[in-house]
Amino acid sequence: MNPHLNAQPDFSNQVAEQAVHWLIEMQDGPLSPRQQQAWQQWHDAHGEHQRAWAHIQRVNQRLRSLSSPLAHAALNAPTASGRRQVLKLLLVLGAGSAAWGLREHNPLPPLLADYSSALGQRRKLQLSDGSLLQLNTSSAVDVRFDGQQRLIRLLEGEIMLSAGKDPRPLLVHSAQGQVRTASGHLNLRQFKGHSQLAVYSGSASVESATHTVAPPRVEAGQQLDFRSNGWDAPRPLDAGSGAWSEGMLVVAHMRLADFLDELGRYRRGRLNCDTQVADLLISGSYPLDDSERILDLLQVSLPVRVRRFTRYWVNVEARA
Repeated sequence: MNPHLNAQPDFSNQVAEQAVHWLIEMQDGPLSPRQQQAWQQWHDAHGEHQRAWAHIQRVNQRLRSLSSPLAHAALNAPTASGRRQVLKLLLVLGAGSAAWGLREHNPLPPLLADYSSALGQRRKLQLSDGSLLQLNTSSAVDVRFDGQQRLIRLLEGEIMLSAGKDPRPLLVHSAQGQVRTASGHLNLRQFKGHSQLAVYSGSASVESATHTVAPPRVEAGQQLDFRSNGWDAPRPLDAGSGAWSEGMLVVAHMRLADFLDELGRYRRGRLNCDTQVADLLISGSYPLDDSERILDLLQVSLPVRVRRFTRYWVNVEARA
C-alpha cells in the first residue's frame, strides 16, 4: 500500500475542499483559459495548495483502482451532476479523513463529533441540562455530561452558549484552555493559535492549558483572547460580536482583507484580496446567507471590482 495515502497531509480541510472543487471542475470538461489561469494561481499561491493537489490526485487514482460499487458509481454515473455528487463525497472522504484526522488536542475528528455544522450552516441545539448551544459555520463539538460536571469540547469553529441552570459546573474546552461559567451567555471561537471568549451576560473564568497563574474573570460586555500559555487583558466587545447567530456579519472600520477572510468562512472556494485594496475600511451589516450579494455591494460602496473566475475562485481588485 502506498504510504503517502495513509500519512497525515499537511494541509487544512478548507484547502482540501478547494482541491476537491478544482478536480471536479476539471472532470466536467476542459477548463477555459481564465479558469486554467485561476487554477494555476491557486496551485502556485502556497505550498499547502500544492500538497493538497498532489494528495487529491493520489486519492483520485486510488478511486479508479477500487472495485467498490460507490467508486464505480462516482466514475461512471450517467449524468455529470450525479457523477459530481458521488465523486465529491468520495474525494472529501478520501482527502478529508486524513486532513481532519486526530489532533493532539482533539479526542475525535470533527466528522465524528457529537454535533457539527457544515460550511455556511448554523445550528441551534438544546442540551439535556437546558443549555442552548449554537454552532457557527464549519464547527464541531463533543458533549459529555455526567453526575459531576457538564463538559463541552469545542473541536473546531465557533459556538454560542446560554448556560442552563444546573448545580454541576459547566466547562467549555478549546485547544488552548478551559472556560468555566455558571449561568453565562457567551461566545467561544477557536483560531489557529488562540481562542477568543466573548461574554454577553453573567461571567466566565479562563484557564489556559499550561499557564498556572490565577485565571482572569471576564464580565458581561467583555471579551478576551487566550493561548495555551497565557492571555490578553479583557477588553470591550467588538462591534457585531455574536451577530452571526442572527445570520448577520456586522463590522465597523474593518480592513477589506480581514472582511473577506471572515466572509470566506461562510462560502465555498477562495476569496482573494488584492494588496492594493487590502487596507480599505468597511463598515455595515451584511446577511451571511447571500454572500454573492455582499460581493456585489462591495463594488457599489468601495472602489473595487469583483472578478469571478469560477464559483470557487473570486478576486477583489482595484477598480480600473
